[in-house]
Formats: sequence, structure tokens, C-alpha cells
Amino acid sequence: MSFLNVEIKARHRDIDRVRSYLVQHNANFRGTDLQVDTYFNVANGRLKLREGNIENNLIYYKRDNQAGPKSSHFHLMKVSDAAGLKEILSQSNGIKIIVEKKREIYFIDNVKFHIDEVPGLGNFIEIEASNKGYDLTQEELQAQCNFYIKELQVEDVLLLSESYSDLLMRL
Repeated sequence: MSFLNVEIKARHRDIDRVRSYLVQHNANFRGTDLQVDTYFNVANGRLKLREGNIENNLIYYKRDNQAGPKSSHFHLMKVSDAAGLKEILSQSNGIKIIVEKKREIYFIDNVKFHIDEVPGLGNFIEIEASNKGYDLTQEELQAQCNFYIKELQVEDVLLLSESYSDLLMRL
């Protein structure tokens, strides 16, 4: 099944302020996940296997690299045998890059917030307004994302257009 996200990724000058905002607004803290995202070579879009203590999914998505809120169409599949799947995908497609991160995960309704620490890159926040489990249009998701950009005081100049994998491949 395909879903739609409107999302941003940004550096933030005050990660503690973001964390405080989420706590003050009763965000549902799901925990801190130590994640390994293995990206595989594919002809179109991006395919990654996420291995963590909270999230274990195979994720395929298409998203334009642009600063600010961007739409992402994605497919998500829960994975019970990550090692076996990684072996098959590694042999058949080859590994493009591996991204490791420490991720705090919060939710306010359908909006997911990440506070990420990525070795070699630094600290980031992500806001993902998703229609997964909700009947929301792209315009409504865009409005939610814009609302939280203002609430969390995300500076336009700190918005990223690329994924962590793109940034790491340039190091």
C-alpha cells in the first residue's frame, strides 16, 4: 500500500527547545531508536532496509531533493528477518550506502517528529505529516508541516534538500 508524506529535514540551533516543545504539547514519545539504514542500488527512487530496536522496515520511496516541505510517496513493509533480507538485497542489487543514526521518535496525531544524531553529520530534526491511517489530502499535510515549521522555529536557511545518505556520500 502506498502512502503520502509531506516532510522536512533541517539542522536546528536549539534541539533542546524542540524536545521541550514536544513534551509540553503532549507528544507521544515512542523511544530512542539506534537505526541502521542500508540503501540499495535501484533504478528508480530509493530502497532502504531500516534496522532498529523500534522500527524494522523495508521502505521504498520517491522524493525530489528540494529545501523546505516536500512530498514523498512511500511503501513500507514490516520485516521480521532483516539479516536474511539484507543478504538477498545486497547480493541482487548491491549496497549503495549505510547510514547509522540515533533517533528520538515522537508523534502528535499523524505527524511524526525525529530528533536525529548522525555521526559525521551532526544533529537534525525531521517533521513528517503522513496520511498513513488518516484521510488527509496533500494540502492538509502541507499545512500541518508548515504549522510545525513555524512552531519549532525552523529557519529556512537550515532546511536540507537532501537525505542523510546523499550528505554522507559527499563526505
